[in-house]
Amino acid sequence: MTNRVWPWLVLGAVALGPARGSAQAPPPRKLTLRQAEELAAKNHPQVSAAFLTALAANQVTIETRSAFFPTVFGSLTGAAAAKDSRITAGLLNNPSIFNRFAGGFAINQLVTDFGRTSNLTENARLRAQAEEQTAQATRAQILLQADRAYFAVLRAQSVLTVAQQTVSARQLVADQVTALAQSKLKSDLDVSFARVNLSEARLLLIDAQNEIRAAFAQLTAALGFQDEQTYELAEEPMPGSPPASLADLVAQGLRDRPELASSRLSRDAAQRFAAAERDLARPTISAIGVAGGSPAHDSLITDHYSAAGVNVNIPIFNGRLFTARRTEAELRAQAQEQQVRDLENAIARDIRVAWLNANTAYQRLSVTDELLQQATLAQDLAQARYDLGLGSIVELSQAQLNKTSAQIASAEAKYDYQIQRSVLSYQIGALH
Repeated sequence: MTNRVWPWLVLGAVALGPARGSAQAPPPRKLTLRQAEELAAKNHPQVSAAFLTALAANQVTIETRSAFFPTVFGSLTGAAAAKDSRITAGLLNNPSIFNRFAGGFAINQLVTDFGRTSNLTENARLRAQAEEQTAQATRAQILLQADRAYFAVLRAQSVLTVAQQTVSARQLVADQVTALAQSKLKSDLDVSFARVNLSEARLLLIDAQNEIRAAFAQLTAALGFQDEQTYELAEEPMPGSPPASLADLVAQGLRDRPELASSRLSRDAAQRFAAAERDLARPTISAIGVAGGSPAHDSLITDHYSAAGVNVNIPIFNGRLFTARRTEAELRAQAQEQQVRDLENAIARDIRVAWLNANTAYQRLSVTDELLQQATLAQDLAQARYDLGLGSIVELSQAQLNKTSAQIASAEAKYDYQIQRSVLSYQIGALH
């Protein structure tokens, strides 16, 4: 192969390399807000953990309710003893020991404990329902995180577009001023101001590029992924004005917020547990039955045996243990009641704040649009005055800065309002 061929092969490899890499890179996945919410609810580990905890709490109800059903177990017993052996030391028991091998069954059945098991079962059921509401609350929190991250990405993309347009516009002005300065039609001071403005625009572009990467990182985490993900996000239609009736929103939040429902269920569960602890002072009645046979045994033992009995336990004295347990449970139930009240107050406050923020963000929409119109008009006039030699570069620079700020404020106001509406939906329990 001649030396003339090598340069062409190298150039071909360099030219084909990026093309192949770009062909292999998959395009960004398209994603709507609804799809993002569904993906977050399905994939986020906090949601999965919360629902698994709720499922585990349901098993506690079954565990507690099992006391209503009979307990059956089998036994196999073999014993060998010296002739005429008797147990003469230790606890009080039957001292006789007989040679035997036997098997049988025993059945234990609670007859009544005067409501204690019923209250414990209801306590477990209410706590399981509270865990289910906690899981729904966790899901709503993750959906809110996904909404915030989604609109944050759109906002960052909008600011990035403004930054790119600003760099292009100021680059054009800088080039024009430089050319005029070379022709002795503008001063070097004008060139310096134009380049300062261009540098500021480039700094804005760098910040915008970093912001969009950070926003995608937040969205990736909100969707439950570890590796960085990039999406092509769809624009969402702008919601209307916030609801006018704040009282209705507060009432809806106090009715529909899953955190409050969970707290109320926990309060009811605490009350049922307090009732169960009061029932400790009541008797417990249970029945037991046994039956079996002895294929090999001493001559004093029959081939088969069976017996049944009823046992009544009446608590008399235990160092005020039951009294202390009952008092503790009642105090904890009262504390849970106060926690419900505190959460109601906090939810009402959060709804009012979210409603005010949503109204403020909605009002900013029209104001920022008007600001952008005026800033655009001011820049056009400043540019015309500067081109005619009637205005200074300082006047033009200030007009450019005002327009850029107005563009960013207008872009951010749109998505800030959508974020505030999502926050308001979450606060009233409508985000699910």
